Amino acid sequence: MHVMAGVMLDAQGRVLLAQRPPGKHLAGLWEFPGGKLEPDELPAAALARELREELGIDAAAGEPLIRVPWCYGERRLLLDAWTVRAWQGEPASLEGQALQWAFPASVDFSLLAPADRPILRALQLPLRYAVTPAEVTLDAFEEWRQRLATSLASGQRLILLRFPQWPVEQVRKLARQLMPQARALGARLLLSGDVEGARELGEGVGVQLKAHQLMEQDERPLPLEQWIGASCHNAGELSRAAAIADFATLSPVAPTATHPGQAPLGWAAFQHLVETASLPVYALGGMREEDLAAVRRAGGQGVAGIRGFW
Repeated sequence: MHVMAGVMLDAQGRVLLAQRPPGKHLAGLWEFPGGKLEPDELPAAALARELREELGIDAAAGEPLIRVPWCYGERRLLLDAWTVRAWQGEPASLEGQALQWAFPASVDFSLLAPADRPILRALQLPLRYAVTPAEVTLDAFEEWRQRLATSLASGQRLILLRFPQWPVEQVRKLARQLMPQARALGARLLLSGDVEGARELGEGVGVQLKAHQLMEQDERPLPLEQWIGASCHNAGELSRAAAIADFATLSPVAPTATHPGQAPLGWAAFQHLVETASLPVYALGGMREEDLAAVRRAGGQGVAGIRGFW
């Protein structure tokens, strides 16, 4: 079943949520308004119709945000979420559901219907994910503290602190020094594979799980307020990431200098794998800022980069 979901954003940046009424599946949980795509109906037309029937508004054309394949028992659906920023009329409950406007950062993730949770994460996540270069040595600690502070001040909102040549305590020290600035700006810092460090540092600091770590996890290793990324390279890893993580990186999409002998996925394979994934996916490997439009066309969340971002 193909279901359209409207991620309605007002001028203040708040999003509209609807509560599933008593007697329905997942009653009491919150979701993004919308409904089923009818046969031979275009997605944009279906979303406009559903929002008119459910909320009494005439919505302008939106743009795709994320497509979430999901299973509720034997019931399979594709939740197709589009952002909507303009409409005529005041949204009202025409089907008896409670409505609320909320800032995306303040929405309680656990109160959303499970299939709607990846939509919220896609809304919260930025389009760019910066990864620090692997070859940085410890004597460049202060240089990189300043570079990262400047990057945060310039608008970067998701950064992976990946310094494999450093002792783990030094990476934690760097994260600790950057945390006040990151929190003030609403940015997130992630540690590379260091789950214990993320637990120690607390909210605002997450972890990027390496592929082998991801496949070894039986359950989510951090609370919901600490984001988890997953390094993925195939459909099996993406499937596991959907159960453990908030988002994934998929690589390598293009040829990279760090892995010259590794065959890249290419855009067609990237798009195919993203379509099967139930979480936001960043393109990684040979990516530059200029590739963002291509990533979005392929259904990805955005670009993750190393050399192209510094």
